[in-house]
Amino acid sequence: MKCNMNYKIVLASASPRRKELLKGLGLDFEVRLLPGIDESYPEGLGGEEIAQTISQKKANAYKATIADDEVLITADTIVWLDGQVLGKPHDEEEAKCMLQVLRGRTHQVITGVTLLTREKQRTFAVISDVTFDNLSDEEILYYVQNFHPMDKAGAYGIQEWIGFVGVERIEGSYFNVMGLPVQRLYKELKQFIS
Repeated sequence: MKCNMNYKIVLASASPRRKELLKGLGLDFEVRLLPGIDESYPEGLGGEEIAQTISQKKANAYKATIADDEVLITADTIVWLDGQVLGKPHDEEEAKCMLQVLRGRTHQVITGVTLLTREKQRTFAVISDVTFDNLSDEEILYYVQNFHPMDKAGAYGIQEWIGFVGVERIEGSYFNVMGLPVQRLYKELKQFIS
């Protein structure tokens, strides 16, 4: 990164996808994890507000752990359809139901990202529109039984089989759908720590 790197980057995320995506930027960073962070949000928020609120709550939970020379990155990704959040499914049945609701339709994937130092904080959101093909029940069942939808918002990972066969169109950042809008993050990070 061609900017003032007086800061050490800390990623506060257990997500292997976020680690992989941040690594793709060529940045050195460490991962820091705190257990049991509250990811609730007030009722009545829109999708963008929900993702940003949860990202900020995550960042605030880490605030006391940040050194003077560190910048913390937190993120939260949601799937938003018909004014409702489709979170991580609790079981295979819920995963199948979510994918049945998404098939043949366009939904939004929204990632809220917060950058935090001891002196300042910046939060932003990136929205991608994803259109699914009209997947059959058999295709949905195959995906749920053979891949790992339980740890993913909306019960799918675009980088997995379902993304290859089921995603008809994306408007916006592909990497945002994976869980971290790296192009926007890179741009924001350069401005934030310069």
